[in-house]
Amino acid sequence: MERADIIRILEDKTTDIKLVEKILQENIKDKEIESMVAMNLSLRTSVYDKSLEKSDTIKKILVTLSNSLSMEARWAVAKNPHTPKEILEKLSLDKVNLVRALVATNTNTSKEVLSKFFSDEKIVRDGLSGNPNTSLKLLNILADDNDKMVRLRVAENKSASKEILQKLSLDKNADVALAAKKHLEEL
Repeated sequence: MERADIIRILEDKTTDIKLVEKILQENIKDKEIESMVAMNLSLRTSVYDKSLEKSDTIKKILVTLSNSLSMEARWAVAKNPHTPKEILEKLSLDKVNLVRALVATNTNTSKEVLSKFFSDEKIVRDGLSGNPNTSLKLLNILADDNDKMVRLRVAENKSASKEILQKLSLDKNADVALAAKKHLEEL
């Protein structure tokens, strides 16, 4: 199959998943193709109902892509709602902070892995602060983070307690305070 045909096929999110898997197997270690396969999976699981694309084939592809040299492929795996927990745990150690940040946002990431992100870079803490699985203990500490975006994500986090939201409603940053007040009204 010609490279142009492969790219055209992978740009179509309705391509049969078995054909996507076959293309990946035939082009393993080709960073561009691996990235395109990852993007194909991302389109399937973010544009449509995420549960429609759940399959063993997608999980196999995600596991394969988690070993890619392509950072784009790994970050697509890190954010995918069908990525198995053990792969998220492996990617939590990735050298690229964006990959770790997307693992931190993934609701399949275990609480144990999430707790390890607490001391990571700002971009990773930002992802952690928005994950509804982040523990209340960590959310309470993150509510005092120096970065306003981290505090804003805590204020918007559906798992933030009333006490955390009350504290953030008094935040020196108007956007953080407003988000916390709005969230309090919804409780």
